[in-house]
Amino acid sequence: MRGTVPGLLIPYPIGGLLPAVYQEDSFTQRFTAGLDEVLAPVVSTLDCLDAYLDPALTPVDFLDWLGGWLGLDLAEHLTADRRRALLARAADLYRARGTAAGLREHLELVFGGRVEVTDTGGVVVGAAGSGWTDTGVQAQPALLVRIAPQAAVSPLLIEEFVARLKPAHVTHTVEVLQP
Repeated sequence: MRGTVPGLLIPYPIGGLLPAVYQEDSFTQRFTAGLDEVLAPVVSTLDCLDAYLDPALTPVDFLDWLGGWLGLDLAEHLTADRRRALLARAADLYRARGTAAGLREHLELVFGGRVEVTDTGGVVVGAAGSGWTDTGVQAQPALLVRIAPQAAVSPLLIEEFVARLKPAHVTHTVEVLQP
């Protein structure tokens, strides 16, 4: 939570923006000086708003907030650098969502290490009345995800990530290799 910052000055003190009759009144100047101290962090934040929206520059405590805007779940185990990289690639990750390449890149950003995503079958051949000679699904669509994370991670956590990122109708198997 942000609050007052000792010694932070406001670029344009309120007392100096008042008409001359109030600028000469010592009570009004003292009163507005108190407001300046409270408003200085707000003005500073607004002046630096572009830095708060840039994943490379935003303060660490704003990374989760920024991820919430983008609909990214920034797991607690992620370092600040990994969170920044994930936020910076968010648009590309959403563009590739539901694909094997998108799943692989997302898992690499979150867990590091080496990730292989293999489609183990499942092609829709056609539907009745479509003019195709074969109809129906030949096999259940499935993915095999092999991951060797940089650090020790719970296989359950990886399983949850894969389940959230893959298409809902596709089954999956996760193999976690030693880091």
